[in-house]
Amino acid sequence: MPKRIGFLIPEFPGQTHIFLWREHNALRELDVEAEFVSTSRPPTAISSHAWADEARNATAYLLPINVSDAFLALWDIALAGPARLVKALTAVVGAEARFPLGHLRMLGILLVAGKLIRLARRHKWSHIHVHSCGDAANVAMFGSLLSDIPYSLTLHGPTLEGYGPNQPLKWKHAAFATVISGRLYSDVAMRLRGSVPKEISVAPMGVDLSQIQRNHPYTPWKPGQPCRIFTCGRLNPVKGHDILLQTVDILRKRGIDTRLQIAGEDEQGGSGYRKDLEELIAVKGLGESVELLGAVSETRVRQALEEAHVFALASLNEGISVAIMEAMAMEMPVVVTDVGGNNELIHHRMDAILVRPERPNEMADAIEDVLYNRELAERLRAASRAKISARFHHRISAQALASLLTRCQPAAHLHRKG
Repeated sequence: MPKRIGFLIPEFPGQTHIFLWREHNALRELDVEAEFVSTSRPPTAISSHAWADEARNATAYLLPINVSDAFLALWDIALAGPARLVKALTAVVGAEARFPLGHLRMLGILLVAGKLIRLARRHKWSHIHVHSCGDAANVAMFGSLLSDIPYSLTLHGPTLEGYGPNQPLKWKHAAFATVISGRLYSDVAMRLRGSVPKEISVAPMGVDLSQIQRNHPYTPWKPGQPCRIFTCGRLNPVKGHDILLQTVDILRKRGIDTRLQIAGEDEQGGSGYRKDLEELIAVKGLGESVELLGAVSETRVRQALEEAHVFALASLNEGISVAIMEAMAMEMPVVVTDVGGNNELIHHRMDAILVRPERPNEMADAIEDVLYNRELAERLRAASRAKISARFHHRISAQALASLLTRCQPAAHLHRKG
């Protein structure tokens, strides 16, 4: 009989959630029915996947909470009984808070947890897995303290600090956890010493190689024709798109007719960091050379990868980038920054090229190298898909989660009942 779990993802389905959709489908093949639950709906402008409507219809949303929801949540909290309620309130008082009303805010999260455990009981979830270490993890933690339903975490990075306060409690009460890179594992082990679950696995997200593949052979760039560069990532300063714009400017000044397409949108649906990038494009006179595609479907991303000569990403930090994995799976030269866990994915100058962050001249040099050095470009192209096939296919994270559920869930369940 399949295991049935809650699959808690903040603001699902968002523009970066394709790998979660793949993991969900892979879990089903492993007899784990992962039912979507999310904190709230994302802006429509950043939810452009072909499967987005299906995902929204299959997702239970915790927010907003209306009067009826609040009453029922309070009722479920009361049903937890005095002992569990004391545990939950102790966690509220003991939580780290960065703002004067932080503990009051935690009480609000406790109310949301009441709604979560009502959903969990209705759907007969034996476990809740949280693809975040932010407030969604607080919701699952309080829900677990109020019920006998264990929870687990996945840390995507690029850093632990980016997920807000209260990390020791979130991790201490978790049945197990996964992290997507060895670097993040070391970070967690060092920073949360004594507050981590016994079981933590390193399990990178991956790509579905049956979908991510070329329809036509890669065509190298030839001098005198436009050089097409593609990048993919939400419009956020951490993705280094401004550095990549400077790189394009440098290449054009070197006489290479460079064209850049950027797939991704800001978290505000186009009214945030996109405006800063549009201003920079105008200041540098790159209006005819740079195209902001917005949040686009995976089909459009694959088309852009197929048409490009180079994939480039100038991130300031990463967990391990699925966008890089997809580009490598498309058998093309890849030039990205050596940040976060990217060096766990890339063997420098063997399957892709790593450059130091915030150095547009260095990135321009590397791109120019693969354009003019056919032997290098061919070596990178030939090795890249093989690396992804061996170590970063989409079933890896699902297999790790299914295995941990089997190993850890019964013990965690009995412990909480006791």
